[in-house]
Amino acid sequence: MKTKNQDLINLFIKYIINERQYSDDTAKAYKDDVEEFNTFLRDSGKQKDFKAIDNFDVEVFLSSLHDRGDENSTIARKISSLRSFFNFLLNNELVSDNPFEYVHIKKHNKHLPRFFYQKELDILFKTARKNHNKQMATRDSAILEVLYGTGMRVSECSNLTLSNIDFGNRIMLVLGKGNKERYLPFGRYAKNAILKYLEVCRTPLMNKYHKDHDFLFINQHGDQLSSRGIEYVLDKIMKNSGMNGSIHPHMLRHTFATQMLNNGADLRTVQELLGHSDLSTTQIYTHVTKEGLLKNYSKFFKRPDEDNPN
Repeated sequence: MKTKNQDLINLFIKYIINERQYSDDTAKAYKDDVEEFNTFLRDSGKQKDFKAIDNFDVEVFLSSLHDRGDENSTIARKISSLRSFFNFLLNNELVSDNPFEYVHIKKHNKHLPRFFYQKELDILFKTARKNHNKQMATRDSAILEVLYGTGMRVSECSNLTLSNIDFGNRIMLVLGKGNKERYLPFGRYAKNAILKYLEVCRTPLMNKYHKDHDFLFINQHGDQLSSRGIEYVLDKIMKNSGMNGSIHPHMLRHTFATQMLNNGADLRTVQELLGHSDLSTTQIYTHVTKEGLLKNYSKFFKRPDEDNPN
């Protein structure tokens, strides 16, 4: 006979699969993390209902993970799963609070990913459009829109094919690391940029050089544009923009992830869109967003006497 806790876990998994449309792998990761906590409660002799969990239960659970030798990144992932689970229970009035709401684990210091601010993005897009070669201008603009608008890797962009793009539903199928496929939605800016590129650049060049392949992005001779070719295009845009520094293709991916989280996206959703196999890889972006929150707080929230405490 199923326990009440198990019923709640099953309800949560059903929700993230049917309503949130998470993949089977992601749903399994959630289920494993939540069931591990439930097993801990049972094995410790407490077997409390989830609605009766308190901070002490959480502390003992975390201590057991540390004692077992789990990495901080692994523990942080489990906390994220349990926080989402209890948020689901809280939103459905099945518990009165979320005991994992304010639990955070310090991970090893990592270099924070560099991302573009909106003004920098505007300059990049304007620079791409100013290319004297109008055909290449449409291609370069489409590359920027696709990388920024989907968060895909440069290798995925290079291997993107026309047959895997559904313009009607604005979704594309990409092949990621480990030959894992995933669907990525894209917005109207990317759609319009791609369609313009197909009309002005790709179709004429493919006809001119008698090429016949399905790769979306091509070089000036109608062949597939390689990952290195895309990096070269981005480097050239950066140099022509007048901005200092260098552009790395991953910066557009970082910008996509940061903006998604800043606008309220779920961490697991961003994980799926980026194609990360481990949630701990995605969690680096939460540091970026928190850093931005703190800066804005310090800038805009001041007590009347804060600048002159004396």
